Amino acid sequence: LALPLAACSPARAPLAGRAAGAADTGVVLPATAAQLVRLASAPGARASVINVWATWCGPCREEFPALLAVAKRHPDVRLVLVSADFETQAPQARAFLAAHGVRDTTYLKHESDQAFIDGLAPDWSGALPATIVYDARGRRVAFWEGAADSTRFEAAIAAAFRPSSNQEAPR
Repeated sequence: LALPLAACSPARAPLAGRAAGAADTGVVLPATAAQLVRLASAPGARASVINVWATWCGPCREEFPALLAVAKRHPDVRLVLVSADFETQAPQARAFLAAHGVRDTTYLKHESDQAFIDGLAPDWSGALPATIVYDARGRRVAFWEGAADSTRFEAAIAAAFRPSSNQEAPR
């Protein structure tokens, strides 16, 4: 990715369904920001978490196990994992996902950096990792750049579960 996504700052998609024929490794599909937002806003989940990461991003690799553990504790949360790796790095992304036991469909950024950034979160600088949390109605309730721990993921999901989640959770 170009400069905005190149600087790292300090899926499993259980409700989106598993791709037919997927065996021990998940499917990595190209996706635009608009497609990902539609997926995160689709009915059927109490909350959705979009996490944008890359294999070359140290903070992304560090937070990944905590993110997966939180997602496992919340089967009613749709986890949308999005690799910001170059298309030529898709094999490395697949290997990274397989090493972490991710066998469900995940996504690979498939548009220009700026269109992707602006389409997901206009206030996003492009730093990785980046996480956006939506409530069941598809409203954004949390956004942050940089690595998070399980406490931060849990707090954002709790905010999405609140019936009156009409504003973004604290950063």
